[in-house]
Formats: sequence, structure tokens, C-alpha cells
Amino acid sequence: MAHRILIVDDEGHIREVIRVALRKAGMDVVDARDGKEALARFAADKPDLIVLDIGMPEFDGLDVCRDIRKTSDVPILFLSARDEEIDRVLGLEIGGDDYVTKPFSPRELVARVNVILRRLTPRNGESKPASVLAQGGLSIDIEQHVATFAGAALKLTAIEFGILRAFLTRPTSVFNREQLMRAAYQLNIQVSDRTIDSHIRNIRAKLAAQNCDNVIETIHGVGFKLGHCEKEA
Repeated sequence: MAHRILIVDDEGHIREVIRVALRKAGMDVVDARDGKEALARFAADKPDLIVLDIGMPEFDGLDVCRDIRKTSDVPILFLSARDEEIDRVLGLEIGGDDYVTKPFSPRELVARVNVILRRLTPRNGESKPASVLAQGGLSIDIEQHVATFAGAALKLTAIEFGILRAFLTRPTSVFNREQLMRAAYQLNIQVSDRTIDSHIRNIRAKLAAQNCDNVIETIHGVGFKLGHCEKEA
């Protein structure tokens, strides 16, 4: 079954460029012209991924993302005409999975969409590690794309899930930022330290809400490693 992608942008020609590129890649596409229509489409069409413009009038892409994240962890790839670092970090901190700046290459956008979708649905015949990885109270099921802590479900973005998967696959290793993002994105995408740290901060905050403050340790001057992943006494 083809993946269904929701495109949200207030510029018709951009929606058309993305629509054509995704359909050529074998995907089913629906679109929306503004934030309110996007929420209605999301509820009605249940997309597998959303390509979401940030700079829309009134109800913008960040507002849409915040609303969707109240109930869903569907992957969101942001589009923006601005390449300021604050926009990139804000978009990822509120639950975005990736970020593409306009003008963009349709081929690159499709590649990034495919990377996110592959993390959610491994290809048939692909060599896979053990389906369930765990440490302390933290557990992820790779095939089901489910993460839990002490039995409680965690709402993770695809990038956050990918980072935890890397840690749990090699629980005693120290990862630098480049290694973590290569594991999470699986493409040669350049991102800044602030963007990487934003993902780590989000993971820590979500586990802290479950009374776990030791999910990821910072190794100063080197990178990060998996912590004990246990509830605080």
C-alpha cells in the first residue's frame, strides 16, 4: 500500500511541485492550503507523514504541529523560506522530524521523506537487529516503532526514536554528534550542534516527565552515551 503524504503550503505552485515529485515516487498525496484545512485533512485522511510549511498566514505550521502533537506522533517535515537557526531549532523542539529550506530540490525532499518512512517501515528482506531493545525501564520495539518507559508509552518523533535506537543498539558506546545524526537521518545531511542538542534535550524532557533523569549522559568534550534509564527513587 502506498504511503499517504499530506502537503501543507499556502503557495499552490509549491504544492504542485511536491505533489508531482511524491507521486512519481509512488506515494499517495493529499494537500491543504492553510493550517485549519491541514488539521481537517489530517483528521480525515490519516496521513503517514506531513510536509508542513512554517510561514503560512494566521494559523502557521508551528501552530499546526503543536496541535497535532497533542494526539499524534506522525512524522512532520517542515518547509520554510527562512534558514535562520532559531527557526530550525524551534521547529524540531516542538516535534518536527526534519527541516528543508526553500528553495529546495524536489529530489532531496523525496529522499528525506523516504528516509523517515523507512525508519517507520523496514523493507522486506532487510537485515534487521533484534526487534526489541531495552535498558533499565526503557524499551523500544523497532518493528512496531513503539517506545515505552516503565510500561508507559513515549511519544517520540522519528528522529528521537532513531537516536534512542542507536543508543540501545550499542548501550556502552559513546556517540559524538555526527554519529548520532548519521544513525537518525541515514543521509549525508549537515546539521548544527544546536539542532542535535535540541533532539537530546527533547528526549531527556520526555523521560523526565516519566521520572527518569538518567536516560542520556553527556560526556564533555566527546558526546553522549546511554544512561541507566531507571526511575528516580
